[in-house]
Amino acid sequence: MNSPVILFDGVCNLCNSVVQFIIKKDKNKVFKFASLQSKFGQNFLSENKLATQSFDTIILIDAGQIFFKSKAVFKIIEKLPKFKWICLVANLPVSITDFIYSFVSRNRLKWFGKQKNCWLPTPDLKDRFFS
Repeated sequence: MNSPVILFDGVCNLCNSVVQFIIKKDKNKVFKFASLQSKFGQNFLSENKLATQSFDTIILIDAGQIFFKSKAVFKIIEKLPKFKWICLVANLPVSITDFIYSFVSRNRLKWFGKQKNCWLPTPDLKDRFFS
């Protein structure tokens, strides 16, 4: 994999909105994507001995490294033009940023809802998604 890959919960409305935001701001098409429910996502989770049914984190695979929760978010933001200033928050201890991340993650489906099926990319975005 040459491009960083973002793994996300494909039925979570918040997660889908975040992915669509990233796509919109990622003018250089740096990122590739896969839902955690996809074959690619499930294989990755199994190979790395991670939960394959309940999803509580966004995952970024970049240059052979795997980032979870707030670390993944900050690494993604670093690659988005005009949003690097948000990484000032990354100077906070990971225990604090992951606590906030986990709080939102636990409540995201209640607050933002979910879909019955994974969001499917439009034909013009298909080449940026692993299935």
